[in-house]
Amino acid sequence: MHSFYLSMFSIILYLVTTVLLSLRMRGVERFQEGSKNLLLLPGLIALLIHLFVLYQQVFTPTGINMGFYSSLSLVSAFITLFTITESARYPAEIVCMIMMPIAAAMLALDAANESTHMLPPDSSTALITHVMTSLLAYSVLGLAALYAILLSVQNATLHARQTGGILKLLPPLKTMETMLFESISVGFLLLSVSLATGLMFLENMFAQQLVHKTVLSMLAWMVFGILLCGRMIVGWRGKTAIRWTLGGFISLMLAYFGSKFVLEVILA
Repeated sequence: MHSFYLSMFSIILYLVTTVLLSLRMRGVERFQEGSKNLLLLPGLIALLIHLFVLYQQVFTPTGINMGFYSSLSLVSAFITLFTITESARYPAEIVCMIMMPIAAAMLALDAANESTHMLPPDSSTALITHVMTSLLAYSVLGLAALYAILLSVQNATLHARQTGGILKLLPPLKTMETMLFESISVGFLLLSVSLATGLMFLENMFAQQLVHKTVLSMLAWMVFGILLCGRMIVGWRGKTAIRWTLGGFISLMLAYFGSKFVLEVILA
């Protein structure tokens, strides 16, 4: 019950921050005068509460619970953390406005449902490193996918010669591409560590119940690696970068949450 009330408080703060940012981006004078970071403060508090609730749910006396709903909530919290960090560096408030309601929804979903996938309390450091880097890689590359979608909308709006609407809320095109490839670079590094630790220290990476997850993760790794090489060698950007980013993320999503959903929700 204690966690339930904390979750509800976090959800309220997420939604309050979304409204405050929306008013600022709509040009309401009262919210233009204050610091953007001050408006993000309730969202940061919501995130800290969110992470505290997850800590209680994940680290239990009987082991580490990486169930479907807890993992989904954890990924949403990580992405929200990255969006708040990015908003401090770039004019990316719209990304926070998108992610905070999603994080609130994932937290509510986690509070309303239960799924368990227990790792033993004496799990090896290699296994924990593999699991955590997998979740971090998924989170960062999920943020990259969100950037790719926004970049696609931005490109379409510019080609239609529309200057109002959502275009006014988005960062400049060059900034969006910088944010996209920064996320892909970090996510690719984390995914590389995840795959390396899995292949080096886990004996069942190619077991029957995990082979599809391993193959799809490797496919995603190859897609993002090719995209980064294409960016460095021939300057890939625009639609090409968007398609490769979304293709890699879909493969990664099917690898991790696709298999967890089937095993822990449908077949449970």
